[in-house]
Amino acid sequence: MEIRRDIYLNQLITRKDNGMIKVITGIRRCGKSFLLFTIFKRYLLENGIDREHIIEIALDGIENEELRDPKACYEYIKSTIRDEQKYYLFLDEVQFMPRFEEVLNSLLRMNHIDVYVTGSNSKFLSSDIVTEFRGRGDEVRIYPLSFAEFYSAYEGDYDEAWEEYMIYGGLPQVLRLREERQKAEYLKNIFANVYLKDVVERNKIQNADELAVLVDILASAIGAPTNPTKISNTFASERQSGYSNKTISKHIDYLAEAFLISKASRYDIKGRKYIGANLKYYFTDIGLRNARLNFRQQEVSHIMENIVYNELLVRGYNVDVGMVDVYARDKKGKTLHKQLEVDFVVNQGSQRYYIQVAYDMASEEKQIQEFCSLRNIPDSFKKIVIVSGAKKPWRNDEGFVIMGMKHFLLRADSLEF
Repeated sequence: MEIRRDIYLNQLITRKDNGMIKVITGIRRCGKSFLLFTIFKRYLLENGIDREHIIEIALDGIENEELRDPKACYEYIKSTIRDEQKYYLFLDEVQFMPRFEEVLNSLLRMNHIDVYVTGSNSKFLSSDIVTEFRGRGDEVRIYPLSFAEFYSAYEGDYDEAWEEYMIYGGLPQVLRLREERQKAEYLKNIFANVYLKDVVERNKIQNADELAVLVDILASAIGAPTNPTKISNTFASERQSGYSNKTISKHIDYLAEAFLISKASRYDIKGRKYIGANLKYYFTDIGLRNARLNFRQQEVSHIMENIVYNELLVRGYNVDVGMVDVYARDKKGKTLHKQLEVDFVVNQGSQRYYIQVAYDMASEEKQIQEFCSLRNIPDSFKKIVIVSGAKKPWRNDEGFVIMGMKHFLLRADSLEF
């Protein structure tokens, strides 16, 4: 069964013929090539584009080895263009070609070619895409399957799908595997032999063992604030290692450039400024995170938080971790200071939402914990608590929206309630 990726197809459609290089980025094995060579190609064919006006080159294939030479590739593309009608060029795994930036920038001088590329090189996939292509690069970031995409192809009910997704995540290949053992082995192998190996080789990392332990530490700490200095101190005390905070910071950046993890900055809501220390790190795919820990640390609340964070990114929001300073006086008149956390401050244009993620809200103590930070936010933007289960959205007496995870994940407009 083919999995629909409409959110990304629509992004390609809106960028079609815009005079820029469409750069499809994302973690390896998340479906970039399938999106381009199957889904988008079919859209073009169904909308009147002649098959001969679609040029497809997969540079990782042995059949295209000669085209990895930049001049040979450029000449081949030119020779394929035989008239003045619009041509659509798909270049897959473009990092196999040296000087690919020059080839692509040269193609932009041709008025009747629309260029789409994918790749897995960290420089190519980093935030310098706009610089690499002289302001003519247009990035389309894709992620592993969202839960809605996963569920649309899952053979089972919601509860079964949710349990599976929380454990094994959303890499498309995992959904195709039948046995749990196969899924687990696939995730563990691809992490060690593809993702980590890529990061080590690409960045010429000498201390690969320390990097592997760093990944384990980040996997154990999803949803918890941390920083390179704290991690470095852990290495020094527990492993007698001189893994410096500067090196750790660089290695975390490498993991982020490879799209294995994402950083969430801390934002002072009242002070309206970013706080530099103690970022939070989330894994792009929760299954990869779980596999890294041999599926041992299954804290549902932290896994839920990671999944919500990823879903917000898929929907195109900018996501930070919120902090609220609260001051009170004790019985002796002494001023007390507390710093409360809001799981996510979510922005898109003029829209803003404050979101808390909680496994349940059954106890009064839990309600106080989740609501307290929301009560101390000094503005009127929507405040939402996402809880486990299928609870339909409702508003409490304070105007906070409480909704179940099922509603949040399966309704693209769920934050609009």
